Amino acid sequence: MQYTTDVRRSAAALLAAVAVSALMAGCTPAGDDGATAKPSAPPASSEPAKPTPTGNGSSGGSTGGSTGGGTGGGTKACTIDQVKVSDAHQADVRPPGTGTGAAIVSVTNTSKHACTLSGFPTVAGAGNGSPDKNLPLAVTHSGSASTVTMTPGARAWTKLTFVNVQGEADGYCESGATPATFPTLVLGVPGAGSHQIAMDDGVFAECDNKATVTAFSATKPS
Repeated sequence: MQYTTDVRRSAAALLAAVAVSALMAGCTPAGDDGATAKPSAPPASSEPAKPTPTGNGSSGGSTGGSTGGGTGGGTKACTIDQVKVSDAHQADVRPPGTGTGAAIVSVTNTSKHACTLSGFPTVAGAGNGSPDKNLPLAVTHSGSASTVTMTPGARAWTKLTFVNVQGEADGYCESGATPATFPTLVLGVPGAGSHQIAMDDGVFAECDNKATVTAFSATKPS
């Protein structure tokens, strides 16, 4: 009887072992075709990405800054300390009469740096040393203005054309007004102050207290 019990116990143990083996075989991962699945790939490296180079490879930030300290092309407008205004010279082309007619005036850059000049001058008859007695002339602009860049020593010109005095001696004005004479004029240069100038061969004589002026130009007018 003992032998029969032992045989039964051995058979039960064998059956249990077979069942466990089958169970383990059934739990193995497999694909649809029954093949054992391969382990997944290791996770990607967590090392941070390197920055992508930009620009042209130069160091030191942005490039192309102006070197002149001004706007635009870096050249500043001329100041009163940088220019000298010449005395006026009677123009070759002027209206008929015995007065001044028309005069040429130049502005010279006397500094060691380039500067710019643009616009039209203002004109006033000087009050014989008394600025409060200056007589502004009514100015008409002729042509259009453009910026003139003057290197050291360079010049720009403007032409002043007056209503000319007619006749001899004291002369007369066609409008009936009395002619005016000024030993000097005050020329206003845009951005570069006011400058008192004389005629290089006499005095300024004009009618109606009017002047037509050209913009400052790198080309000398006639």
